[in-house]
Amino acid sequence: MEFVLVGFKQLDAIRQYSFDAVGQGRSRQHVTIEADLSLIRKYGIPLQELPLLCRHLLESRATVESAVFAESDMEQYAKTRSAELQASMEKRRSHRPPVSNRIGQAWRGSPRTQDKE
Repeated sequence: MEFVLVGFKQLDAIRQYSFDAVGQGRSRQHVTIEADLSLIRKYGIPLQELPLLCRHLLESRATVESAVFAESDMEQYAKTRSAELQASMEKRRSHRPPVSNRIGQAWRGSPRTQDKE
């Protein structure tokens, strides 16, 4: 089943995303999913990522129905994202070349050529 974002409505701090669930034979079913915007701020989830996260939530469910992007889902996403960022930072740190005592000599030229001039 494929989910196509149709649009969204916002009622106070709740954003309601509308999707069309396109199944076999191009049959369409209208599905909505709600997310609390105050909770996404609490867990540091960017607003731009919310439609994709809602779509992933719908794709992970066995039945297609209206749903809520719950606080537990947001917390799980925040933990996963934090672990991925930590892993990328560790990977970045481990690939740094050792500091040389010859920093800057390449552009300064060798001491022998400077003495001859």
